Amino acid sequence: MKKLTWGGVDCLELAKNFGTPLYVFDTGIIKSRCRELRETFMERWDNTMVRYAGKAFLIKEMARIVKNEGLGLDVVSAGELYTALQADFPPEKIEMNGNAKSHEEISFAVSSNVGRIIVDHPDELKIIEKFARDKGIKQKILIRVAPGVDAHTHAYIATGSTDSKFGLPVDISEGSMLNYSIKYAMQSENLDLRGLHFHVGSQLFDPDDNVKGLEKTLELVKKLKESFGFTTRELNCGGGFGAVMNPSMNPVKCADFTDPMMKLLYENCKKFGLEIPKIIIEPGRWVVSEAGITLYKVENVKELPELTYIAVDGGMADNPRYALYQAEYDAVKASDIEAPIIEPGKGRKFSVVGKCCESGDILIDDAKLPKLEAGDVIALYNSGAYTFSMSSSYNRLQRPAVVFVEDGQARLVARRQTLDDIIANEM
Repeated sequence: MKKLTWGGVDCLELAKNFGTPLYVFDTGIIKSRCRELRETFMERWDNTMVRYAGKAFLIKEMARIVKNEGLGLDVVSAGELYTALQADFPPEKIEMNGNAKSHEEISFAVSSNVGRIIVDHPDELKIIEKFARDKGIKQKILIRVAPGVDAHTHAYIATGSTDSKFGLPVDISEGSMLNYSIKYAMQSENLDLRGLHFHVGSQLFDPDDNVKGLEKTLELVKKLKESFGFTTRELNCGGGFGAVMNPSMNPVKCADFTDPMMKLLYENCKKFGLEIPKIIIEPGRWVVSEAGITLYKVENVKELPELTYIAVDGGMADNPRYALYQAEYDAVKASDIEAPIIEPGKGRKFSVVGKCCESGDILIDDAKLPKLEAGDVIALYNSGAYTFSMSSSYNRLQRPAVVFVEDGQARLVARRQTLDDIIANEM
């Protein structure tokens, strides 16, 4: 039998010492992804920057890793910004994003001296302007646009279509939101419009959608130069690089996406007679997803005539991604990763389900697993992104702990929620 180890640590020992469900991150993988971003993007191409998308997974220790690896940070709420600042993240390397920022969040961002605010609605311009004027500064901003690309991914994580809730359509005719926003920002004494932002979607395995998004946005850059005399100095191309389900699969390479985008950038800027802007990317999932696993204990195995339920001690409260958009996962038996897979037979399947009172509380709908029984520990691969971030206390379940592992060492970086934590804010 071959036990599962992660970051050189026995996963059964992790489950025993820290309990389950348990989020486990190999920080060696995270650092290697950050290094790949530096070497194949920031060092290969001039005037480039990477800002890790904190929404994928952000605790103070993660912010410290990102800072130490020389990357910037993209945040989308006061909570994410506060977390970063508490980890002493340099505010000038932070950008505040989001489609529905409150007055309080904008005020917090401006007063914290964040490097950039990504404008998602024309109304934000006056709000940012007011707080910047009160502070006596000129706030650097980008305007987010929706380039009209229908990315090949689930509809709930596609963000670049013209009817997306994110960004402004690339229409600069008189009276359009983008026309108004560009003119307003250019004329303001307290706004420094640096350029544009776009993002076409997440969990992408083909760079074509990102390249199309860049191509359409560069056409807009050309029009802005011709119509308004505006020079785009910065262009944020978002992220969206896909993460594979299982460590045995070949991971997506950063350069698979960034190389064709940068080549198009240089070609089109030369063709259009444009200055080459600074290019920023925002990978999040790609940095942490494959670095993370979640450990669960099997509570029971319920065999029905055409379906076997493997019920574990977690579920949609700690990972709602299947319930939201049918995210796919692979799992293994932690005590024996080479145990033979059971073939359920025609018309029968195994489903790994959680303990929440919802029929949709599913982790894996059609699992490929060996024989399991109560007390076994299973590990869900590729669960480092959008799990801890999305977790809740639904059914008053306790949010799991987070453990970082590397080179055979494990350390607790976020403790498990206690029962007292659950009622802490109640009067």
